[in-house]
Amino acid sequence: MKHRIVVLGAGYAGAYAAGTLARRLSPADTEITVVNAEPDFVQRLRLHQLAAGRDIEAPQLTDVFAGTGVRVRVARVAAVDPGRRVVRLTPASSSSSVSSAEGAEEISYDTLFYALGSRAADHGVPGVAEHAFDVAGRPSALRLRERLDGLGAGGRVLVVGDGLTGIETATEIAESRPGLSVALIARGALGAALSAGAQEHLRRACERLGITVLEHTRVEAVEATGVRCADGTSVASDATVWTAGFAVNSLAAEAGLEVTDDGRIVVDAEMRSRSHPDVYAAGDAAYAIGDNGLPLPMSCASAGYSGRQATDAIVGKLTGRAIPHTKLTYLGNHISLGRVDAILQMVDGEGRAKPKYLGGRKAARVKAGIVWMSLWATENPTFGLPKRKRRLVEAATEATVVTPTEIVEGAAPEKIAEGAAPEKTAA
Repeated sequence: MKHRIVVLGAGYAGAYAAGTLARRLSPADTEITVVNAEPDFVQRLRLHQLAAGRDIEAPQLTDVFAGTGVRVRVARVAAVDPGRRVVRLTPASSSSSVSSAEGAEEISYDTLFYALGSRAADHGVPGVAEHAFDVAGRPSALRLRERLDGLGAGGRVLVVGDGLTGIETATEIAESRPGLSVALIARGALGAALSAGAQEHLRRACERLGITVLEHTRVEAVEATGVRCADGTSVASDATVWTAGFAVNSLAAEAGLEVTDDGRIVVDAEMRSRSHPDVYAAGDAAYAIGDNGLPLPMSCASAGYSGRQATDAIVGKLTGRAIPHTKLTYLGNHISLGRVDAILQMVDGEGRAKPKYLGGRKAARVKAGIVWMSLWATENPTFGLPKRKRRLVEAATEATVVTPTEIVEGAAPEKIAEGAAPEKTAA
């Protein structure tokens, strides 16, 4: 029977993993299925642009994986049962909180790649779920877009949170919809994690775009007409956008996997679950320690690093090859400030902002290039990889006639069966 690999989530980490595994593993031995709640690939890096009114590409997953042999299942993940090695799915049109078994089905796996990403986190603040919008997913970004379309001149938009997502959302809306009044709430100083020069650049950008910045302000509740702050004041709003943090869903914790307090799967250096070795995790859903000894932050870059490491580990384990180490280093942040301005802030080994930064049009072009490359890499998941598909150890040793080169060049079949790794790097 073929080894069944199920990939949960087709974001930056999941889409890359599915395509790469399909290219590197023989279809005679493996069966790869991708489960995603939407039929297309979502450019999460650009959801703030989608909300502001720009049209962004959303390639169909069936087109992305055409010719790779990867099966695409458009469905929601309702539960994971690592004991039975099954995943329960419900129709994509159903609520993510489905509790009944109506319409549900199960698919089995031998190896699970968990990359379900993250969602907006309300941190227990009342009213967020009922009254706020977010840009953590395509459906929610489109809801915000519809709301903005319905606001007349002078409509008030309030963005809560001055992290990267909050800054990009506020500046994009202010630039794309100059008739609206945009305000940004920062819990501390605006852009506190940036260098002094980058902070000043950010302030100038907000002034240029007419964004009102409210610093050292903590929101205690979101209401239909605005927010209530800890100091007793209220800020009026016709559309409140919540960007004050992200969280993962509870599926991994409910499945009994070892997770952190916030629900992320605890993985080892190979992105393998420390409690369930047949489960790998990458992206926002994984709690991975970087080369500097600190947890990787939730980001597209981290999804790339962890996804590549997990993929290499799966290929190495299944084919008996050595598993290379992907550098898990976080280099910096790229922050869009509308279409023609941006900040490129590099960080040191401790994740602290370096004094120098790149700003303006040049930084905007760098950010645009990163976004373009992220999409291109997703649409071409097997580009640049070796054409040779590796046989699995078990399948190769059980074959009637097997030559060493059909498994790994230079290694005898019996050595492969023992788990030897004759080469130091995986293709």
